[in-house]
Amino acid sequence: MTISNSPPVPVAVVQAASVAFDSARTLEKLRDLAADAAKGKAKLVLFPEAFVSGYPSGFDFGARVGVRTPAGRDWFRRYYESAIEVPGPATDFIGEVARENAMHLVVGVIERDGGTLYCTAVFFGPDGRLLGKHRKLMPTAMERLIWGFGDGSTLPVIDTELGRIGAVICWENYMPLLRTAMYAKNIEIYCAPTADGRPTWLPTMQHVALEGRCFVLSCNQFSRRSDFPADYEPSHGSAPDTVISRGGSCIISPLGEVLAGPNFDGECVLTAELDLGEIPRAKFDFDVVGHYARPDIFRLHVNEQPMPAVVTSQKP
Repeated sequence: MTISNSPPVPVAVVQAASVAFDSARTLEKLRDLAADAAKGKAKLVLFPEAFVSGYPSGFDFGARVGVRTPAGRDWFRRYYESAIEVPGPATDFIGEVARENAMHLVVGVIERDGGTLYCTAVFFGPDGRLLGKHRKLMPTAMERLIWGFGDGSTLPVIDTELGRIGAVICWENYMPLLRTAMYAKNIEIYCAPTADGRPTWLPTMQHVALEGRCFVLSCNQFSRRSDFPADYEPSHGSAPDTVISRGGSCIISPLGEVLAGPNFDGECVLTAELDLGEIPRAKFDFDVVGHYARPDIFRLHVNEQPMPAVVTSQKP
């Protein structure tokens, strides 16, 4: 994107809860929330990690070391059935939402591929096209029980009329080599859908913005026990008003200034206007993969080849 005299880019992050384990109702909620963001003129809208259709916080799926319960297997089946295929009917729906509102959308989804689920971010253009996806490379802790590992073939930074857009999901942001790979692709609008609502998340996002000299958009769900099925039993407790995920969404400038958020009060849409001219101003004294790098000492090798479990060779 040419940044000279480019108009500000209006963006929004949507802090809201899924209709957990129900992709159809979650997609309808996404449509309503995207329309709300469009009223604020947003041209890029980010939704949280696992928004379609749910981050199962505080749930163990009946698993212990050496033990899996029949009830836990049934819950995984429900989660599996609420996941979506990429591409597929759900991404067609999200693409239509993007087209209706003439906006770019970046949405956290639970992707189903064969017998495995992935925590994925999907990218859509304002014409409704699916532009790409990023599968979370390293699920954290108990997430590894329910999600597979992505590989280097889904690390896109997409060149758009708004700027170069990519996504790094939740605690992937604590992987310095992954961040470096994204900086090397000249990412300008760094999307960080997350499930982390701790006070430490905001300074993490400020660090990423300062390190990469890029704009950072991060959003988390704000959810309560009532946003989950009636028979769901999280570790947080069973009272309907119990907060399961507390938000903390934010938008950060390339010099670490907080442009919006963090919000811990409830569902909301946070907005900001991004001046991409701030990026070269910020890189004047620090370009982590350019003039501030020392490739004679440190170099990073990134494998972006798909790594399937089964490779079939055809006979000549």
